[in-house]
Amino acid sequence: MIDDTPRGRLRLDQVTKAFRSHGAEPVVAVDSVTLDVAPGEFITLLGPSGCGKTTTLRIVAGLEEASSGHVRLDDAVIDELPPQRRPMAMVFQSYALFPHLSVGENIAYGLRVQHRTRDELDSAVRIALTSMNLVGLADRSPHELSGGQQQRVALARALVVQPEVLLFDEPLSNLDAKLRGAMRAEIRRIQRRLGITSLYVTHDQDEAMTMSDRIVVMNRGRIEQAATPSDIYFRPATVFVADFIGRANFVEVVPERTGPDGAVVTALARTMTVPAHPGVQANTAAYLMVRPETLSLAAAAEGGAGSVLRATFHGHSVDYEVETTSGTLTVTVPGPDPQCLLAEGTNVTVTADPAKAYVLTKS
Repeated sequence: MIDDTPRGRLRLDQVTKAFRSHGAEPVVAVDSVTLDVAPGEFITLLGPSGCGKTTTLRIVAGLEEASSGHVRLDDAVIDELPPQRRPMAMVFQSYALFPHLSVGENIAYGLRVQHRTRDELDSAVRIALTSMNLVGLADRSPHELSGGQQQRVALARALVVQPEVLLFDEPLSNLDAKLRGAMRAEIRRIQRRLGITSLYVTHDQDEAMTMSDRIVVMNRGRIEQAATPSDIYFRPATVFVADFIGRANFVEVVPERTGPDGAVVTALARTMTVPAHPGVQANTAAYLMVRPETLSLAAAAEGGAGSVLRATFHGHSVDYEVETTSGTLTVTVPGPDPQCLLAEGTNVTVTADPAKAYVLTKS
């Protein structure tokens, strides 16, 4: 009987990593991380420096040993497997190409380790060169390639061994902004076409938002939230996530009541029902989170709800800092009319869209 169960389900069960040094308290880099990655899913680990994302990736790859917990692949515990025996491939920030080998030899390296035949090597390398837009470059040395081409070689070398899991350690951070955007799309296109389970580490929020099926936001070794990019942005689980992803305004509120439709709060001179985190309680201090681009701004007569403190023109948008009775808010106006820019000191009204706001607990 043929087993057609999808391969590449990756699970982390209470994985912890503590680094110990003589005479000092252990430093917990990864703290009880539990994560279930479905076959073919693209997961991004995102967070500030030192949050544990890279250490988590290295534990999955077998380059670090967990202090406790387990890593499972397709229900098999792989904690004791060395890196070379795990059906995974890794794309590094530094590309990690062998300078003394040609492009073709770099791509074929993993297959040689697997003792593939010459015909298999030639066929696989030829297909990889074509799919990566590297045709005609097989005999070149890595130093003769551009950064984008080197990254394509590194990706081809990882894919050619047909791994069950593909690991990325900030692979695009050395590229310029335009090339980075093109490579994001290329990596995502190939990953979707091949259906390879992927775990991607980055500190770049745009990469995480545009590439991921789910984003795992980490902080101090723990997972703060694992959700779709849309939920991470509009329905953050914590104040940390809301503040770390994009930009956010936080207005202190005390919900009058809560229910299935959200929390009833009074802010910005109006009472409204706003979607709320399940932990929000009535008559308990909370935060109303509103993204700058979801606020509306209009000039008002004397006595408006706020006053423009500063206007920053970006061309495609204008950021206004507005002083209100709810504190200083940032309002982003897209596609501004140059004839209608608001001067500093202008009295304004600020309006929030309840459907695009969110109420969070303070803790």
